[in-house]
Amino acid sequence: MEQLSFFDNAQSLRLPADLIDYCPGLFSRYESDGLLQKLKDTVNWQQETIQMYGKLLNTPRLTAWYGDNSKTYAFSGKKYEPYPWTPELLYIKQKVEERAGITFNSVLLNNYRNGNDSVAWHADDEPELGTNPVIASVSFGQSRRFDIRHKQNHKLKYAVELESGSLLIMKGDLQHNWEHQVPKSTKAINERINLTFRVIN
Repeated sequence: MEQLSFFDNAQSLRLPADLIDYCPGLFSRYESDGLLQKLKDTVNWQQETIQMYGKLLNTPRLTAWYGDNSKTYAFSGKKYEPYPWTPELLYIKQKVEERAGITFNSVLLNNYRNGNDSVAWHADDEPELGTNPVIASVSFGQSRRFDIRHKQNHKLKYAVELESGSLLIMKGDLQHNWEHQVPKSTKAINERINLTFRVIN
């Protein structure tokens, strides 16, 4: 876990390897740049809305849901029917499965267009993901900070910079006891596309 860097003033913590596996460089820089552009151009990106403080607001990122037929995914009070796999997604999926040792049947894509795009603290603990789900997260484009904190004790937290072409595997009981976010950035930064491969039961 040498790749992990802890927050300032956070309690010293090293997560066990059965919860987090970070693999930088699964895809080369050249390959990552090509896949970033292909996904940007071909994915059916959507601007979703959420109800917050009595107002209907746009989510601060673009999203898309792809996968096997009938693998509907429900989160944030909405249900999503998957688009069919594209050749690029199947290629990425195969490389991820070889590393993770799991066959995934769906993927949620997020397009963080700039530093204002983000995702708030949450856990991927929806019932259809089952007990102790394995979720494999691939990043292309701009490096972004990925924060994790314990649900019951927010002093237990750390961050890792997710580089282009990297793979982060979340497993064990991580989704039950921890939550994660991609915070906004005050810096002028470029686009990042993230894919989180899942198994929908």
